[in-house]
Amino acid sequence: MNNKLALNFAGVDFKNPLIPASGAFGYGREYEHFYPLSILGGISVKGTTGSKRNGNLPPRIAETASGMLNSVGLQNPGIDHFIKIELPNLKKKDTVIIANIAGSTAEEYREIAEKLDNTDVDMIEVNISCPNVKAGGAAFGISCEGAASITKIVRSATKKPVMMKLSPNVTSITDIAKAVEAEGADAVSLINTLLGMKIDIKTRRPVLHNNVGGLSGPAVFPVAVRMVWQVAGAVKIPVCGMGGISTWQDAVEIMMAGASTFQIGAALFSDPMAPVKIIEGLEQYVYDNNLKSITDIVGAVKPW
Repeated sequence: MNNKLALNFAGVDFKNPLIPASGAFGYGREYEHFYPLSILGGISVKGTTGSKRNGNLPPRIAETASGMLNSVGLQNPGIDHFIKIELPNLKKKDTVIIANIAGSTAEEYREIAEKLDNTDVDMIEVNISCPNVKAGGAAFGISCEGAASITKIVRSATKKPVMMKLSPNVTSITDIAKAVEAEGADAVSLINTLLGMKIDIKTRRPVLHNNVGGLSGPAVFPVAVRMVWQVAGAVKIPVCGMGGISTWQDAVEIMMAGASTFQIGAALFSDPMAPVKIIEGLEQYVYDNNLKSITDIVGAVKPW
């Protein structure tokens, strides 16, 4: 592993900036058939709630042009199961473990964060932007006041680094980012999925049972680059970029926009080996460009 890819992000040491995104990678068990999880910079685990959730009714995934829609609805086994069963296994994998959490109420966020504070997770990523859950989620992430309130609650409940995951379905993502920074967020990650819809013209029904879902994949990448660039210029805390990253060239682009680390999601479904290819591509890029560190390109874009 090329140590020129190593970096410190929000006080946590990563061997490289690549992180499989929450929801796309589960707990990594299936992907271990392809490569050791230790090659990854970190893992953002399946979004975790206070108790078990079965998620939305199917169909809940649909392919679109250059992307996919999902309305899984945060299906997960709950925080206690994660701490007891999944976390001990993940901590053996020699990579940064990021616990992604979500709640329907402010109190649920607090309780989950308090439980995680006494565990070995390295960082907490707070999902305030999931568009698939009818109660909570999106309601907290679409206003400065809501985003700030959850940030303050989680910050007071844990000593772990806190990364707030921001929704693109807002008027001004920079205002949201500044609001969570003001309440003690150590980092921000963006973007979560864009709200979308697909209709079956034969049945005249939405393809997704939930009617609408989150759009991810290459189609959203230019939006992610734009928002990362805007947020990185508006806050002092580090940014984790995501949204349609499929290649090492995409990774370089979003880091130049201002992201210190990045997450990949939809790309894993079309190519489980995507993380290996992206890491190898970054190693070659660093070598070819004689960089001292991959961090040399963070925010290196030169606007006209």
